[in-house]
Amino acid sequence: MASTNETLFDENRSFLWGLLYRMTGCGADADDLLQETFVRLLERGPQQDGRPLRPWLVRVAMNLAHDLLRRRRRCPYVGPWLPSPVGGDSGEGIEALEVVASGVSTEGRYDLLETMSMAFLVALEALTPRQRAVLLLRDVFDYSVRETAAALGSSEGGVKVAHLRARKAMLDYDGRRPASVSEARDQTRLALAEFTTALLTGDLPRVQELLTADCVAKSDGGGEFYAALNPICGASNVARFYHGIFVKFGGCVEPRLVEVGGMPALHVVVTGRGAGRAPGVEARIARRFVLQADVDAEGRITRLYSVLATRKLTHVERGASAALS
Repeated sequence: MASTNETLFDENRSFLWGLLYRMTGCGADADDLLQETFVRLLERGPQQDGRPLRPWLVRVAMNLAHDLLRRRRRCPYVGPWLPSPVGGDSGEGIEALEVVASGVSTEGRYDLLETMSMAFLVALEALTPRQRAVLLLRDVFDYSVRETAAALGSSEGGVKVAHLRARKAMLDYDGRRPASVSEARDQTRLALAEFTTALLTGDLPRVQELLTADCVAKSDGGGEFYAALNPICGASNVARFYHGIFVKFGGCVEPRLVEVGGMPALHVVVTGRGAGRAPGVEARIARRFVLQADVDAEGRITRLYSVLATRKLTHVERGASAALS
């Protein structure tokens, strides 16, 4: 029985990890919940009577994720909370990589690659845990109302109400989502490349030109490292913020274009000390962070997301080692 369950679990591992990552927005949390789902399977899994195991696994995984999200919302967090980036070849066989290579997607409202993006995961934070679960199952993984109700232990009527409210909460994102994920990838790559060049050459006016007037930057240091505790708004303020970082560290900042969640991003490594920094202060300065961006239809940057917290970068280790071509 155990070996059969392990085999069936392995067959569903990639799907479950992708679902849990989108549910929690954190690769490390997805790892933990995937392991807990496996433990539950070994301890009190269903009898193998020929029925598919995936519905049982999804129900357990979603219950665990729901509980985690509720706990997270009760705990204070230092500064903005941002989803964790996931490197190009890390995770549990992330299906988004196959989407990039083949163009294969689901028939859902959102395709798999889009739902790995920082913009989509940030938008999900406006939903309740139940709304988030319903939206993912219905609009990303093509579950029917009946299948969603069974996975969440809810009534079909409850699923329909939660789905309606979730879609309403996503209207702002839907209004600015890219018409083509492929084009968004190309535009983001170009924008970040130009952004990097402008920062490295100290060209502050050019940095500002690459940003929309209402650009917003958010930083997540998780209380571990120095980071902006509030969103930085406006092209001028955002440009000066990132320009200041590069100026303070001189030639000791090394940005590299990488693949994160199927989209281009910058993996920035600080190789030296900032000017005049005391040892105690130096310990609170992140030695690396991942910078992701949203762009508009003209390719200008509308949002910048900096993730510095160590736990949130665990799935970028391998992805950061290979630059985008």
